[in-house]
This record gives sequence, structure tokens and C-alpha cells, in this order.
Amino acid sequence: MRPDDWHLTHDLDAFLDRAGDFLRSRPALHTVPLTVTEGLRRRGPRVYGEDDPLFGTLDTDGGIRAVFFRTPPHRIYLTSLTEEEAEALAARLAAAGHRLPGVTADRDTAAAFAAAWRRRTGTASRLSERQRLHRLAELAAPGPAPGGRARVATAADRDLLVRWHDAFSDDIGGRNAQDSAGWADSRIAHGGVTLWETADGTPVSMAGVTPEVAGQIRVAPVYTPAGLRGRGYAGAATTEVSRVALASGAQVLLFTDLANPTSNALYRRIGYRPVADFAVYDFTAQPGSSP
Repeated sequence: MRPDDWHLTHDLDAFLDRAGDFLRSRPALHTVPLTVTEGLRRRGPRVYGEDDPLFGTLDTDGGIRAVFFRTPPHRIYLTSLTEEEAEALAARLAAAGHRLPGVTADRDTAAAFAAAWRRRTGTASRLSERQRLHRLAELAAPGPAPGGRARVATAADRDLLVRWHDAFSDDIGGRNAQDSAGWADSRIAHGGVTLWETADGTPVSMAGVTPEVAGQIRVAPVYTPAGLRGRGYAGAATTEVSRVALASGAQVLLFTDLANPTSNALYRRIGYRPVADFAVYDFTAQPGSSP
């Protein structure tokens, strides 16, 4: 395995020409690169930041073995790698002078790359989040539905969606990949947010979904204002978007933060089952270390 086996490009179309079949071969495990690249294709290269995205493919005699993408200033995202492949990628990126704030990948890949990056750059890493990818099996209501009803958010709800997306971002430590106004506009355009509202028409929770790509839809985000939690609103909104997505014939996915037992228990009751564990590492340059 040589560092040069990794092919780097800023050209989204060239990347998808090379890697599209590979990504679609395992749509559940590749849900994030599939949805991110689809967003870049539809909305332009600066959706997630001011700098051009970077893409990479690991080319072997048998075809594409793995890929990565990065939308600066966000972390690099990797598909599954062996330790040798992670080491080669770290060497390739370090030699090219890239600075990385962190990595997201399946649990073993993320740990392997964080270790390789430290060896190459002297950069320390900290495990900042443990995630679990789930797939919807058989949908079940999590309990008695709260009063009210579900409805798809429209342009009239834009200001509310922006506020709630900002609040959701604050709740998860500011890790959202795009600004709230752009997110709201995109989701409204494809009917990608469902609100749960009380009998008097007051919205009390939201559940979003990504556009369908390669036969999969991912539920994200789910948010209820702090003062309204514990009343079943999030479960009702999530059940509704899950029902609609499942009825479309898509594979329905979602990620949970393993540090939140409440949400993990809720999604299990709805019918979501574990697929794979993922990890997020943040990198911190040490004094006197190279980039």
C-alpha cells in the first residue's frame, strides 16, 4: 500500500464518476457521503463552507476500495479502511500539507486514522462522540400518541425552522455542517421537515429527512425545544416521517448519539435496529508539532 494509491481531487463530478458505484454498493454504510455529495451536486460546492471540498478514492486492481470527503472547515469523513490504508492516507494528506480538525468514520477506521495522523503530524486526538447507525425494520408507534397532528413544514415555517436548527446545533455542540437558513430552504424545497403541532396549531417538535439517494433516506435532525420535552412529541414526529419514508420503498436510516440513552431507547421502540458503530475524533496540534 502506497500513499499515491490515494487519488485526490476537488472535482465532484470526477469523484462521482470514479466512486459512485462503490458508494451505491453499500448505501446504508455510505449514507453520509451519498447525501453530502448529492447536496453538493444540487446546491453547489460551497454549501458546507467557503472552501472547495476535497475528495479521495483508494484505487486498487479490483477497483475502488474506499473513499473520503472533506468539506472545509469540517472533519474528514472516511469509509471503512484497514490500518494500512489509514496509514497510507495519513501519509498522503500530511505530505500535501493538509490540516485536519478531526475525523468521522466507523469506529475502527476512525481510531486507526487518528493514530496514523498522530504518527505523521504529532497531532493529538480526542474521542468526542460515539454514534450508532440504525436501520428501520418494522415500524411501531413508541406509545400513546400525544394530542395534535403532523404536517409538512412550508415556507411559512422558515423562521421557526431556522431558530430550531440553530438551537439543535447548540444542543450538539455546534457540529452542524451547514448554516441554518440554507438548511431550512433546502428542506422546505423537498418537503424534508415534518412538524408535530398541538390541537391549537402550535408547532412543538420537528423531524427532518434527507432526500432519497441510492434507495436510502436518513432521518435527521429530530428536535424538540427543551421546555416541551418528555411529552412524546419527538416520538410522534419521528414515527410520522419514518412511516412516510418507509412507504416510499426506501431504506430508512438514522444515527444516534450513544451518550443519549433516552433517544436510543425511543428509536428502538419505533423499530430501528443497529447497523454499525461510528466515532468522531477531534484533533489538536501539540506545541512544536508539524501541521
